[in-house]
Amino acid sequence: MTSNTNGHGEGSLRDIRIIDLTQMLAGPYGTMLLADHGADVIKIEPLEGDMTRRGGPFRDDDSQRILGGYFQSVDRNKKSVCLDLKSPAGREALKALVRDADAVTENFRAGVMERLGLSYEVLREINPRLVYGALRGFGDRRTGASPYVDWPAFDVVAQAMGGIMAITGPNSVTPTKVGPGVGDIVPGLMLAFGVLAAVHNARRTGVGQFVDISMVDSMLAVCERMVWQHSVEGLTPGPEGNHHPFLCPFGMFPTSDGFVTVAAQQDAFFKTLCEAIGADALPVDPRFSTQPERTENRRQLIEILSDHTKRFSKAELMASLGGRIPFGPVMNIADIEADPHFAIREMIVDVEQPGSTPIRIAGVPIKMTETPGRVRRRSPYLGEDTRAELARIGLTDAEIQNLIDSRAAIAHGG
Repeated sequence: MTSNTNGHGEGSLRDIRIIDLTQMLAGPYGTMLLADHGADVIKIEPLEGDMTRRGGPFRDDDSQRILGGYFQSVDRNKKSVCLDLKSPAGREALKALVRDADAVTENFRAGVMERLGLSYEVLREINPRLVYGALRGFGDRRTGASPYVDWPAFDVVAQAMGGIMAITGPNSVTPTKVGPGVGDIVPGLMLAFGVLAAVHNARRTGVGQFVDISMVDSMLAVCERMVWQHSVEGLTPGPEGNHHPFLCPFGMFPTSDGFVTVAAQQDAFFKTLCEAIGADALPVDPRFSTQPERTENRRQLIEILSDHTKRFSKAELMASLGGRIPFGPVMNIADIEADPHFAIREMIVDVEQPGSTPIRIAGVPIKMTETPGRVRRRSPYLGEDTRAELARIGLTDAEIQNLIDSRAAIAHGG
C-alpha cells in the first residue's frame, strides 16, 4: 500500500540528496531506483515540465489528465521543482540547490550544460564533493571522446549499436529490438550504481567526480558473451531465436495454449523433462545422451521436444515440471497480475491517480529486511515542491515568487 506523504525519512538512502535534471526514461529510471530506497530526489523540470508528463497515456475517465501512466511509473517518490535554466535567476537557484546536494544527474546532449554555464567544472567549484552523473548515447568527452559524442540517441539506437539487436531475433537473419526499453533502462541502472559508488567515495575522501554513462556502452556490457565468443572462438554471433547457442534444451517450447521455457541441459534435468512429457527414449538416444551430443544435435532435439510439449497445456506442464527443473510458463501482464508470486512480492502496487481511481505500476525489485524500499507516493505535480525546496536553501519569498510567476507566465502563453 502506498502513502501520499513525502516519506523521505525512510530507506537506506535517506541521507542522500540528488538534484535530478534527467527526463524521459533512462535517467529518470536510475533516479527512481534511488528514490525508491529513500534518496531525496529533487526533479528539476523546465517550466513546461518533463515531456513525458504531456504524453500520457491517461484513462478515459481521468478528469484531470496531469499524471500519465509513463510519468507515474518512473517518477514516483520524487519531488518537482520548476526552474527556467535559461534565466539567470533559474541558474542561480540551481546552484543554490547544488550546495548541499550529494549528486546532480542529467541526460542532456553533450554541451548543453556547458552552454548554460552549469557544467560539472562550474558546479564542482560550488560543492567540491559533488558527484555529477551524466547519461548520454555515446558518453562524454571527459572519459573518452567518441566520434559519435554529439549524436542524439534513444533506446532503439542504443540497442542497435550496442549489439543486443544483432543477437536477438527469431532466426539468424532477423535482428530484433528487445521489447522493453532496455537501451534506456540498463543505462539507468548503471547510472544509479555509478552515482552511489561515487557518493560513497566522496564521503570517504571529500572529493566528488564525474560519472559518465553511455547508453551504447551499457548495451555492450549486457552482451558480454558475444565479446568473448568473438575473441576466444572467432565467432560473430547472430540471433539464436528462443534457444541457447550452446546449451540444449535451454529455451522456449510450444504448448497447446501458449509457450513455456525450460533449462534442462544437465543430464538429471533432461531425464526428468523427458519422463514428464513421455519422451523416455531420448536420454538413451546416442544423439542426445550427453550434454555435448545435445548441443551438437540441438536443432533435431528442439524439434522433437516441441512435438511432445505441444500436447500439453501450460498448466499441465507447470504441475508436472514446476519445482523439479528450471521451468516457467511465458506470462503476459494478465497472467502476472493473477499469479500469487507477484502479489506476495509486492511487485505490482497501487499508486494514487488524481482524477481517477488508483493505477497500478511496477513495484520495487530490490528487497531489504532492515530498510525496505517502497513506492511511498505518486509522481509529483509539476512544480509541486518548488516553494518548499527553494525556501529550504534560503531564497526569499520575493525571489521564490518571481520564479513561480515566470512559470505561470509560460503556462498562460506570456
